[in-house]
Amino acid sequence: METLGPFTACPGELTVPATTLFAVGLDARQPLQRQVYDQLRALILSGRAASGARLPSTRALAAELSVSRNTVAAAYDQLLAEGFLVGRVGSGSYVAPDLPRPDGADAPRKARARAAGPSRRGAALAALAPAHGARARAFVPGLPAIDEFPFALWSRLLARAWRSPQRAWLAHGDPAGLPELRASIAAHLGAMRGVRCEADQVLVVSGSQAAIALAARVLLDPGDVALIEDPVYPGLARALAAEDIAMAPAPIDAEGLDITVAARIAPKARMACVTPSHQYPLGHTMSLARRVALLDWAARSGAWVLEDDYDSEFRYRGRPLASLQGLDQDGRVVYVGSFSKVMFPALRVAYLVVPPHLVGAFRRARTALEDHPSTIAQPALARFMEDGHFVTHLGRMRRLYAARQAALLDSSARHLGGLLDVAPDPAGMHLVGYATKALQRRMTDREGAMRAAARGVTAQPLSAYYRGRAKRQGFLLGYAAHSEREIERAVKTLAEVLG
Repeated sequence: METLGPFTACPGELTVPATTLFAVGLDARQPLQRQVYDQLRALILSGRAASGARLPSTRALAAELSVSRNTVAAAYDQLLAEGFLVGRVGSGSYVAPDLPRPDGADAPRKARARAAGPSRRGAALAALAPAHGARARAFVPGLPAIDEFPFALWSRLLARAWRSPQRAWLAHGDPAGLPELRASIAAHLGAMRGVRCEADQVLVVSGSQAAIALAARVLLDPGDVALIEDPVYPGLARALAAEDIAMAPAPIDAEGLDITVAARIAPKARMACVTPSHQYPLGHTMSLARRVALLDWAARSGAWVLEDDYDSEFRYRGRPLASLQGLDQDGRVVYVGSFSKVMFPALRVAYLVVPPHLVGAFRRARTALEDHPSTIAQPALARFMEDGHFVTHLGRMRRLYAARQAALLDSSARHLGGLLDVAPDPAGMHLVGYATKALQRRMTDREGAMRAAARGVTAQPLSAYYRGRAKRQGFLLGYAAHSEREIERAVKTLAEVLG
């Protein structure tokens, strides 16, 4: 370490204060030039080197620090270029006069503290963020069997695509997504989900919440009202809240959302957000009569329907149910789907299918927002679908998840009797364990969830999914990502916690 002693002053000239000490060589990870630059900059910003103070010559400072003159000269040049110093021909380098202090050194402490916080909107957005970082332990819902994904095949497809990438992939790209991928999505949805669309109607986005937010931006104004199911998928509520959309929770029964009841709750609603094929989190399927009534309401009132088809691929009895979008004759439905639950969440690829007359508006909105998803995974995903690997993977996962649901039901029947009522579901990736009256007399589901978490089990409380008063108590028991051994162990732990 070398320490710079007091700077000497020429008679009548300002200098850096004589009390200033300076050290280089302490941090082997930083070049000496960077260390000299950082410490001079810190002296200036802190006010210890006053405006107009003369710095030593590069030769003198280099000698004091036992470094090369070029090292000091490079640091001075950087400070000159950034406006911290000014040079005077034949005189030397000086701290720039009237230099503002970016760190607020001249401002009162209270004023600096006030300026450091986010705006009200920023604070509201921060409050919407869910807690992250939880381990993928039983019974986390909505998580696929990541360890069963064919990553060796996926790696080959990625490598093949990017060994000699097309020029179009390397530029800004189509704001709606890679054309080949959109064509593959449209073909799959038509064959498997009864969605009526062309590739042009598909827009690739970076997640289902991004899809919901984009639909809200294009179709609604801040303050507009959207009907939502109660209980509801929290991600949908967060996306709407972030776009300043008012939400009107409507109750759900075994036939799904009843638009007759919902319209009385919010007669001026401009959108209804539903999960008709497999309601999240309760798992109900919207009846055909309710679907037709919802579409009639949208056509009469000039409103929109957002259909979130989040896990409809996983149906264990018969074919997946046809989409609500396939019944729409008036162009009022925006369809949202995602690959996160089918493949793996880090893929960050989802999509919207928009009515033909809205394609231009959605594409221009994407362009204006510069909100394009990464192209990296899209060519490989298109090939994954074109070559039939996607359908093959779906078939494998349906069989695996059906077995895991059966294991959860069997284990629950043996260990959770009298605590939770757990019934089979013909679709999905989780079951709901409804709390019995005996359990509810002893604890709430939120209390039970906290006790389970302390024992290493994630059992999300059903009551947390309600926007209004919670009508049922219970737990979401995700099974898709967990082996039968894990399920058995977690069920036993949950039984101990609740019992």
